[in-house]
Amino acid sequence: MTQDELFKVLVAHCKEYGFIFPSSEIYDGLAAVYDYGQMGVELKNNIKKYWWDAMTRLNENIVGIDAAVFMHPKTWVASGHVAAFNDPLIDNKDSKKRYRADNLIEDYLGKIEEKMDKEVEKGRKRFGEAFDEAKFRETNPNILREKAKYDEIHGRYKKAEETNDFAEYKQIILDCGIVDPISGTKNWTDVRQFNLMFSTQFGSLGEGADTIYLRPETAQGIFVDYINVQKTGRMKIPFGIAQIGKAFRNEVVARQFIFRMREFEQMEMEFFCKPGTEMEWFKFWKEKRLKWHENLGMGAENYRFHDHEKLAHYANAACDIEFKFPFGFKELEGIHSRTDFDLGNHQNLSGRNLQYFDPESGEKFTPYCVETSIGVDRMFLTVLSHAYTVEELEGGESRVVLRIPAPLAPVKVAVLPLLKNDERLTGKAQEVMNLLKYDFNCQYEEKDTIGRRYRRQDAIGTPFCVTIDHETLNDGCVTVRDRDTMSQERVPVAELRARIDAKVNLNNLLRNL
Repeated sequence: MTQDELFKVLVAHCKEYGFIFPSSEIYDGLAAVYDYGQMGVELKNNIKKYWWDAMTRLNENIVGIDAAVFMHPKTWVASGHVAAFNDPLIDNKDSKKRYRADNLIEDYLGKIEEKMDKEVEKGRKRFGEAFDEAKFRETNPNILREKAKYDEIHGRYKKAEETNDFAEYKQIILDCGIVDPISGTKNWTDVRQFNLMFSTQFGSLGEGADTIYLRPETAQGIFVDYINVQKTGRMKIPFGIAQIGKAFRNEVVARQFIFRMREFEQMEMEFFCKPGTEMEWFKFWKEKRLKWHENLGMGAENYRFHDHEKLAHYANAACDIEFKFPFGFKELEGIHSRTDFDLGNHQNLSGRNLQYFDPESGEKFTPYCVETSIGVDRMFLTVLSHAYTVEELEGGESRVVLRIPAPLAPVKVAVLPLLKNDERLTGKAQEVMNLLKYDFNCQYEEKDTIGRRYRRQDAIGTPFCVTIDHETLNDGCVTVRDRDTMSQERVPVAELRARIDAKVNLNNLLRNL
């Protein structure tokens, strides 16, 4: 199965098992908007709790807030979004489809990188332990040819980004022979700018209504509440403010399922520090956030840092943590050093004093800020795409299993009476259910054969299945089946809670950070 095929299967799996549905599907849906189903909302909440607890419980100098979606219009003037929150877009005249010009170029550069990596793998197989990758990249003619092409295109692209040269964007697309994936043609329009913010009316209908925006990021809510949190919490620099909330972007080119949506959720933390120390904290949070990801056990090789060459208008340093999705390495989380851009601009436009007074040194200064920002939806896709596995079994059979990290799994344990028409078994199963449901999200199921029920639980990622059979009535033990190994073990009911808790308790993840 190719990576593209895997992605299509994953999307279908999400709908079939209640993880994600197209929004308003009975009315033929709404493009790039999705609803989280009964399994999806549980997984999503577990991801958010893992992030929230790691930020606010494990760091005494980080607190959380929940700011409103609606904000004063001047907020987005101060943040730079009104003037600069644009995407360069290009249309294909034959397919009538619209694309981000920068994404088309970056995807093309990514394909060149893939060609070079394939050459490296060929060399590795050929030379074995004697293989020197650095020397191979410096001498192999195929790699040198591709690298020269990459450097030439990348140099032009970087210059076009810095100067907002839309004509050069188009020329690069034409020179590289980039075709529309639907029509297969190079019949492109000119590149144009498009503002990504949704606007709406606030207040009474008619001339008195004000135009405001749905927030395109959650960070500004933290900045405008900074002084309230600092004073009421008696917070001392350095300290952080965390928030989880919805944001909205009018993405004309929304794609790749929930990777890029118009309504999405962010987990952001703004860490305020003394000017001059921001690069130390930038490095600290890069390492801290990567450890948070790797702690889930999804393979360190699937993550990498990508330093920004073109910085946003507010940043003096920026880096992405990228994950290897089925469609390649893509941004999962951003770490940015935002300087004093936000607080400084809000202070100037509002006329309010947002400076920090250091009681120890007697200094007054506008704090600098280091930001960590991760999309809940992208993190959800990260977990599912890595977890989805088709496993070949003995006898030519196979099973689909979601190897979701156990503390994040939507359902932690399934309680299964062996037979549904035996009241002694169903009654005992309900007793076990009542014992466990206060500590774990449990699912009771009695329909179909036990084998089919195991398969359904595998497909939603349930770490443990607990089967109550006739022996249970005599010895007080149940059969516990492990999702990943399919091994089965007889466990006394009295020990059941502790056995499950040892694997699924979120605190065990937090202790490793």
